[in-house]
Amino acid sequence: MQLVTAIIKPFKLDDVRDALSEVGVHGITVTEVKGFGRQKGHTELYRGAEYIVDFLPKIKLETAVTDDLVERVVETIVQAASTGKIGDGKVFVHKLEDVVRIRTGETGAQAI
Repeated sequence: MQLVTAIIKPFKLDDVRDALSEVGVHGITVTEVKGFGRQKGHTELYRGAEYIVDFLPKIKLETAVTDDLVERVVETIVQAASTGKIGDGKVFVHKLEDVVRIRTGETGAQAI
């Protein structure tokens, strides 16, 4: 089992969610986050004053998948989230030792 974490642009969330459901991902966790990479923020004008916005709004998606789905899920996220411009985001893959479904006590792949 693997945990796939993706940081994407907020307006791409619906596209990514729809694409993931098509490949068989039934559950994701979504968190609104802020950060920057090579994009390095930008400046904005507010009431005549210039402000530097260091941290840009992003969406963090997390989903636990079986090993046989990992490659397909990563490819799906990359295709659905891509705009071809700087700041599209990143995908991280982590090994999961175990998963437990609280309601039933199921463990491992059955709990996903």
